[in-house]
Amino acid sequence: MGQEGMEIVVAIITSIWTIIEDSAVFILFGFALAGVIKVYLPLDAVKKRLGGRNFASVTKAALVGVPLPLCSCSVIPTAVALRKEGASKGATSAFLISTPESGADSISISYAMLDPLMTIFRPIAAFLTAFFAGLLETIFGKDDPLINLEEADTGSGCCSSGCSNDVPEGHGAISRLKEIFHFSFIELMDDLVIWIFFGLTFAGVIMALVPEEFFTEYFNDSYIAMPAMLLLGVPIYICATSSTPMTAAMIMKGLSPGAALVFLLAGPATNISTIMILRNFMGTRSMWIYLFSIAFCSITLGITLDLLYLSLAISPSATMGKVAEILPEPVEMAAALIFSALAVKSILKQYQGTVVEGVNSIWKTVSGKQQTSVAD
Repeated sequence: MGQEGMEIVVAIITSIWTIIEDSAVFILFGFALAGVIKVYLPLDAVKKRLGGRNFASVTKAALVGVPLPLCSCSVIPTAVALRKEGASKGATSAFLISTPESGADSISISYAMLDPLMTIFRPIAAFLTAFFAGLLETIFGKDDPLINLEEADTGSGCCSSGCSNDVPEGHGAISRLKEIFHFSFIELMDDLVIWIFFGLTFAGVIMALVPEEFFTEYFNDSYIAMPAMLLLGVPIYICATSSTPMTAAMIMKGLSPGAALVFLLAGPATNISTIMILRNFMGTRSMWIYLFSIAFCSITLGITLDLLYLSLAISPSATMGKVAEILPEPVEMAAALIFSALAVKSILKQYQGTVVEGVNSIWKTVSGKQQTSVAD
């Protein structure tokens, strides 16, 4: 690797570390808050509240899904359980959308890496999209008897810890604190660490290599940018937390907040595996209602968000990530080190063999080059 290549790698790593410093406090806080919600709002209680086949159940499902810390793979078995408990297709669809599109952890990191307006607008947009989908499903869908629930493959393979939905019950404050810590910094970290790493790396590459105003020059037209973000977000798996640094980096390089919102809504709620599973246990008509609702609402709400920024005379690139600047540097550094330690521990626990093989391969390559150099 030449000097220019090394400079690029250093620039990317520096950008990634800067992003981690700016967001680590809020990531850790979001994880802790997700643990509190998980322990004090168990899924059994959610199931009881979402029974029924009416508009009230759709509203409850869309609302209760917003803060829940479930990604788009762990929400599938939960949705199947809701259907088995008697929830309507409308309520199930609403829950399937609002839950992965938002969450306590993603809201917290949005406050750090985006700005207050997008932090508020994002969960509202998730609720509205979910409610719209549930409404369409209730009106136009067929609430058939439960189909293919036993045969449905609910494991999409995106969660490393198996997307456990049950936290062991305990008694007393100490036991609850242990449950919260275990879910927040062990289970949730295991589930999300690879995707957060992917999002941070993607953001670091954009910040280091993509020219300023790149998206302004090539994606200035909303009629191009928003469909492009929709097409990018629908087929791939990306969780709400890891998509946040990606969109923040793209906004800093000139992408409109509305186009970024399209990606934030479509990416976490859809991927090929989720779509196939949805078709299997809810039917083809429900699948198309689900996809149409996400596409229509994400673009409509994206246009609304851009108009809101314009009417308030807010420059998106000037406000992104400014909230994190209020924290003292020692606090940011300590949080970044704690987050990095937890992330490294999680990666080593899950991929120790792969990491060791990779290090050995690199060592053999370097040693071979050194021996060749000495021989010459």
